[in-house]
Amino acid sequence: MSSQSNDETQNIHALMQGIGAAAKEAAGALAAAPAEAKNRALGEAANALRGRAGALVEANARDLEVGEEKGLSEALLDRLALDDKRVEGMAAGLDQIAALPDPVGAVIDQWQQPSGLDISRVRVPLGVIGIIYESRPNVTADAGSLCLKSGNASILRGGSESFHSSSAILACMQEGLKQANLPAASIQMVPTTDRAAVGEMLTMTDFIDVIVPRGGKSLIERVQSEAKVPVFAHLEGICHTYVNAKSDPDMARDIVVNAKMRRTSICGATETLLIDRGAAATHLPVILDALTQAGCEIRGDAETRKLDGRVAEASDADWDTEYLDAIIAVKQVDGVEEAVRHINSHGSEHTDAIVTDDAETAEKFLGGVNSAIAMHNLSTQFADGGEFGMGAEIGISTGKMHARGPVGVEQLTTFKYVVRGSGQIRP
Repeated sequence: MSSQSNDETQNIHALMQGIGAAAKEAAGALAAAPAEAKNRALGEAANALRGRAGALVEANARDLEVGEEKGLSEALLDRLALDDKRVEGMAAGLDQIAALPDPVGAVIDQWQQPSGLDISRVRVPLGVIGIIYESRPNVTADAGSLCLKSGNASILRGGSESFHSSSAILACMQEGLKQANLPAASIQMVPTTDRAAVGEMLTMTDFIDVIVPRGGKSLIERVQSEAKVPVFAHLEGICHTYVNAKSDPDMARDIVVNAKMRRTSICGATETLLIDRGAAATHLPVILDALTQAGCEIRGDAETRKLDGRVAEASDADWDTEYLDAIIAVKQVDGVEEAVRHINSHGSEHTDAIVTDDAETAEKFLGGVNSAIAMHNLSTQFADGGEFGMGAEIGISTGKMHARGPVGVEQLTTFKYVVRGSGQIRP
């Protein structure tokens, strides 16, 4: 290795150590900050986002231009894009988070022992949260605000594709902190696109308490493989919609089209449609027509291809693919048991939905799938912390330790036991 590359490595290490130390100090201040100060910071940040919307869209245009030059797909460009509506969505998300109850200090449980001990389990912040994400600049606002509300400092590392957009959003977030007299280091962004910074974050056990990766499969795999810091993550969003024979054809059509096509680039988009063989003749033609008219490519099993000549042949790989594009795989099944088996074998334990009018069948599905989010009679596109009343989310976790499903303010806390006595000593 050359001396220059050694110097660069040392510089990145020093940079990240400085950011980590500042975040840890800020986390101490945030843990003790009153709810009013955190809420004021969020409100002022929302005002800054609205007031600087034009500048944000302009910064985003620079990122889009670079993304097009790099040959990013339409799906990735859609994730990257900001317009006035999306800026307002970010600002509204901050307002919603500010309106949520403050989780810090909330008593989860309380009881007394025969010895006279009064024991409480109380919510406390995790400390410092590192968020590594790719092309969606709105994560800068969502993640920073959720961490702030839950009393955590955050270190944000956005993708190079969204660098200008994320930097402009960060300035709004830090303006809110300034107005509320909270440390600017409460929300920091790694000021370099050098991938070595990610490697540093993954090993900063002295400063970072948890890492949350948001992005493609390669990013998640790298984080899970290299991280020495605990991780909240999902590897993929291979989501399913299962149409049961006892369902309304119009409802099934509307749900499937929305679940696939509303936004194809999000992790809650349906990638596979499962449908009962008994409903294929009555339900499937209208669903396939609507998907085709919406511009969706359909890949199906042999039975589905016999029903509609426009359907391409599905390969074995299609059942295990997160397209993040206007493509859907279609398979016919014999009832809810086979649907559940397919989902548990090929899904990613993210979000899966059933469309049925039969309550007993719905309960079999909801109880049988190993999903973080199981749905009945609605689009998988509702897999979103904002839609769950959380204001926003830092991500959707498919793990089974600590946080699962949308990670909101409560999931960004842990707890401690507060024990009060009256002079007891243990015999």
